[in-house]
Amino acid sequence: MKRRDFLKAAGIGGAAALVPGISRAAKAVDKPNIIFIMSDDHTSQAVGAYGSRLARLNPTPVIDTLAKEGMLFENAFCTNSICTPSRACIMTGQFSIKNGVLDLGGRLAPENQYLAIEMKKAGYQTAMVGKWHLKQEPNFDYYNVLPGQGSYHDPAFREKAEGKAFGKNVVKMKGHSSDCITDITLNWFKNIRDKSKPFFLMHHYKAPHDMFSNAKRYEKYLEDVDIPEPENLWKQPKFGSIATRGHNDELLPYIGTSIGRRNLRRNYTKSWAKDKSLSDTQAKRLAYNVYLKKYLRCVKGVDDNLKRLLAYLRKEGLMDSTVIIYTGDQGFMLGEHDYMDKRWMYDESHRMPFLIRYPKTIKPGSRSDAIVENVDYGPTMLDFAGVKTPDYMQGGSFKSICETGKEPAGWKQGAYYRYWMHMAHHDNPSHFGIRTKKFKLIFYYGCSSNGGNQTPPGWELYDLGKDRFEVNNVYDNPEYAEIVAALKGQLAALRKKYGDTDEKFPAMKKIVDEFWDYGPGARKRAIEISHDMLERKKKGSASRRKKKKK
Repeated sequence: MKRRDFLKAAGIGGAAALVPGISRAAKAVDKPNIIFIMSDDHTSQAVGAYGSRLARLNPTPVIDTLAKEGMLFENAFCTNSICTPSRACIMTGQFSIKNGVLDLGGRLAPENQYLAIEMKKAGYQTAMVGKWHLKQEPNFDYYNVLPGQGSYHDPAFREKAEGKAFGKNVVKMKGHSSDCITDITLNWFKNIRDKSKPFFLMHHYKAPHDMFSNAKRYEKYLEDVDIPEPENLWKQPKFGSIATRGHNDELLPYIGTSIGRRNLRRNYTKSWAKDKSLSDTQAKRLAYNVYLKKYLRCVKGVDDNLKRLLAYLRKEGLMDSTVIIYTGDQGFMLGEHDYMDKRWMYDESHRMPFLIRYPKTIKPGSRSDAIVENVDYGPTMLDFAGVKTPDYMQGGSFKSICETGKEPAGWKQGAYYRYWMHMAHHDNPSHFGIRTKKFKLIFYYGCSSNGGNQTPPGWELYDLGKDRFEVNNVYDNPEYAEIVAALKGQLAALRKKYGDTDEKFPAMKKIVDEFWDYGPGARKRAIEISHDMLERKKKGSASRRKKKKK
């Protein structure tokens, strides 16, 4: 029997078997390295390559090189626009309802951190550095992560150490978190990385998360610049619905935290435009400019640190053998619709920047309008590592789109979204919806999972071809009746496909069902709920004023 036939009969096949001394681990070196870089709350409007109103400020010259040398995705979306759930979706390839991380209180057990587990199985050395936010110990070969949200300045980190439980080996550092996170990653490359294996690194910045605090060297950056404003910061008469405005706009002071003085409980004039002599317009404009400058200074720190990281990769000859991905954990409202923070399904919050560079297979300067979601990120990275998407993952790989620019047969044509944290922190009603390339349909069912704390349910439809910035809700326009019906059918199908049909929450399901068709009776009831909510808010405000006087 010939040697090749003998090896085949013995179950030892492939090129590795024919070269004496070559091991499975050594063969894995031929696989690409993978770096997944993610910044907290870095939205596509604040990435120059996306060409938004902020692009002329050149906020991200280094990040933009990834678009010039790789592919930019125009329609990358998160499935739940809040930090912890988004990260869980990426780590599991599953929607929130399946991975169990619905809100900021969610936890992801080590045995459910599937992306890291599958990478290890594929022969990768795994590392996680920076913001983790999933509470339980990272299941990586190496980790050095911020506790919870972490600090912007002089942060403490939890580093993996043999024989010590998670959180018991605390490393305190001096400086800004973006600098410190990059220092940790560079140290890992220089002193810890196993060069006999390909690496899978998740490198996560805390910046530019809320409570923005930049390194001191950026205090003068943009100091004398008037930041370009979105038109819908000021004018959007047909935007929203009873769900986001109340009946006859009676709930505008209570739904959606604001830049200007609109939201009585939480707005940025309280922080950065306190002078009572300022008009509402002056206060809003001042608060907006302070807000954007603080945010963009944090972005500048991320971009400059990415320059350090990429310079190291080039120096070590790793740049072109590494799949480099840059994204944010969701989008972020930068004054659009007079909103702050994220959580909304409007594009500025829903869309994620997603840039990928791998010159061996991805054409430089390419773009794709394919719809991809954060549940697809894990399967795509695994595909680059040569791993088939596990059956337990709900997302799918878009590696072929990266390499060909074409959507494979049967690729998704709609993104599913659901926000669960009803009226928490930033006064956002619970909602779900579908986003296609042409339309967006949002259903604000407006209640907690137990059916409580109701806000008025309502529907919104935006024709994205005619209304890029989503200021004209056409749900009630009879010309769109067939489109509404079709999108509702697609939305219901996605909910069923992903197992998000509320059987575990019967009180909430009852409300969803009651307002699904949104006939005359449902609309009348929505108005009653709006009035009831207004009365609750007025009583709450009166009670707080009374307590202050005491």
